[in-house]
Amino acid sequence: MLFRQNPSAEGVQRRDHHAMGALIRLGATFGFATMAALSKLAAQHGVATLEIALYRCLFALPPIFVWIWLGPGLATIRTGRPGAHAVRSALGFATMLATFAAIILLPLADAATISFAAPLFATMLSAPLLREKIGRHRWAAIVLGLVGVVIVMQPGGESLPMLGLAVAVAGAAGTSLVTVTMRQIIATEPPSAIVFWFTFSTALVAAILLPIIGERHDAVQWMLLLGIGLNGAFMQIMLTTSLRYAPVSVVAPIDYFQLIWATGFGWLIWSAAPSLSTLVGGSLIAGSGLYTLLRERGRPVTVAAEAEPTA
Repeated sequence: MLFRQNPSAEGVQRRDHHAMGALIRLGATFGFATMAALSKLAAQHGVATLEIALYRCLFALPPIFVWIWLGPGLATIRTGRPGAHAVRSALGFATMLATFAAIILLPLADAATISFAAPLFATMLSAPLLREKIGRHRWAAIVLGLVGVVIVMQPGGESLPMLGLAVAVAGAAGTSLVTVTMRQIIATEPPSAIVFWFTFSTALVAAILLPIIGERHDAVQWMLLLGIGLNGAFMQIMLTTSLRYAPVSVVAPIDYFQLIWATGFGWLIWSAAPSLSTLVGGSLIAGSGLYTLLRERGRPVTVAAEAEPTA
């Protein structure tokens, strides 16, 4: 065949695409950490947690809408499963609220570390809810990761706020429920539809509630809230875009850079260095997650689950 592409050229192109996907994913992790730091600062400036979550949704809608309009196209958001989107959105908003509460109540590094237990919970829930088989290797990884969570929580040692730990674990569990829910609807719904309807429905809730519960804010508070919403939107866009260039198995490990960014922001802004228990527990959680990811290679993967964060 005269016009057959050189296999070595295909390999170079694939590596280039993977590198681009990894770079975009790295930007997404930085966006998440920036949003977390801004949320913590907003709370310290007197903004309530519920308001932070609501404004995050409201300010994220315009960029998400423009991205879908210019990218996948508005036709992709048509859905025949409004009930499934409603359930996913309700779970997602509750999880977002818990995630923001954990970020506000705990040091950034600890909140980020516990959040990475979500894949462990999702794997456990996939057995009873999705009838997926979990082998002994993945169960061993789950146990190792849960040991890491316990170490981070420091039972009987230096105490982190119990309320913060509780909502952080609740947020991780909620993220796992969202992941399982999206695995059930991804067969008929494209990622753009899932991203849009979650953002739209939560923004609608924000538009209804904020005139009732919202308070007056000064210029600094508005700048922080706008930064939270825009970072949340661009994070979602970058997460989804990264998967156009590289598979989940390539880009998902980069998500653990969130721990590095969160630790850096915590040290620069609040002079909060991670404790030994956070470092040890976080290493166990990250190790178990990466091992599970390696075991998952070749299995069906939910693109939407990877592209749709809950904060």
